[in-house]
Amino acid sequence: MRILLIGATGMVGSRVAAEARGRGHEVTGVTRSGAEGTAKAEAGDAAAVAALAEGHDAAVLAIAPPRDGSEAEGPLLAAGRGVLAGLRAAGVRRLVVVGGAGSLEAAPGVRLVDTPGFPDAYKAEALAHGALLDVIRAEAGDLDWTYISPAALIEPGERTGTFRLGGDQLLSDADGNSAISAEDYAIALVDELEKSEAVGRRITVAY
Repeated sequence: MRILLIGATGMVGSRVAAEARGRGHEVTGVTRSGAEGTAKAEAGDAAAVAALAEGHDAAVLAIAPPRDGSEAEGPLLAAGRGVLAGLRAAGVRRLVVVGGAGSLEAAPGVRLVDTPGFPDAYKAEALAHGALLDVIRAEAGDLDWTYISPAALIEPGERTGTFRLGGDQLLSDADGNSAISAEDYAIALVDELEKSEAVGRRITVAY
């Protein structure tokens, strides 16, 4: 499979690249800077995305909104819409999005980001990722998309290959902890790229 990976050098993107290449897939990495041998492009530039996506079987969007205190939602939605338009122009239907956990339901009808203990430092980013999910659900019906939310805590760790998949509800272990390593998240994402078992919906991955 030929995979266009936008955001290829981030914590999650770099592990998705390694996992996909380890399974024999061809990965074209894309970043804003063109660092580490990646192609240089802005995700919001639909023409640039289209040119890079040409001839690929699938795309992965693995970017975060700005984390410098500036407005988070606008830039992330612009990037998401640029990718949608670029893939359409290139004739690439398959898209997997690295999402956030904040939009998962912590209780019926209550998003994790809206719970009292949610850290203020991550709220803007969580809301932006939730808005991107809303955009994809509303505007990407012509594409074969999957949005994958991690557990509440995702960080570098061990590649175990053992985890659970869920839908719109936050997954926690017996002790109430919701976590996943970036390495195991990458396994779940590449599994979905290969199997396409969750097209047109959001899933989540956690221990």
